[in-house]
Amino acid sequence: MRKGAVKRKTKETDIDVAIDLDGTGCSQIATGIGFLDHMLDLLARHSRIDMTIKAVGDLHIDQHHTTEDVGIALGQAVKQALGDMKGITRYADVHLPMDETLSRVALDISGRPFLVFKATFGREKVGNFDTELVREWFQAFAMNAGITLHVETLYGANDHHIAESCFKGLARALRAAVAIDPRAKDEVPSTKGSLGG
Repeated sequence: MRKGAVKRKTKETDIDVAIDLDGTGCSQIATGIGFLDHMLDLLARHSRIDMTIKAVGDLHIDQHHTTEDVGIALGQAVKQALGDMKGITRYADVHLPMDETLSRVALDISGRPFLVFKATFGREKVGNFDTELVREWFQAFAMNAGITLHVETLYGANDHHIAESCFKGLARALRAAVAIDPRAKDEVPSTKGSLGG
């Protein structure tokens, strides 16, 4: 049972996250930020990770704290669900097309968090969502999930498509990387014998 549950409560946000790595992609997402809900819903759907995310944040200030803290809590839940990481495929990469946009996502569930994020947005907002928060979410998620994550939009014109291709690319790469390799189901995929540092 590879499940994780995290509750994060600060003066800025109150967040509950529950996930199942071996789910079917069902999601119940309510962050108070419509665009973020959309991104997280498709993250769940395309990764096949069941997700329940409920967040209440200081949206009267802006969307930064809620977006970042959701990334933190979801990353922690993924790390928790991975446990000792025995049997996981570990590495994965994908090229994800979204109409005129193409993004590349590569990741290593290494326990050594790092983010390389190369995506340029033409506008400051998609709807009422600050496009700079896309990178903030990925940073928070990668650092707390303990993964090395490279995200690069190779080309694209529509900012909604750019953001969506990044999230969908992460979803498909996660789906492959967390999958159990039947040929090595009792092994940690590392010559060190352990992952995490």
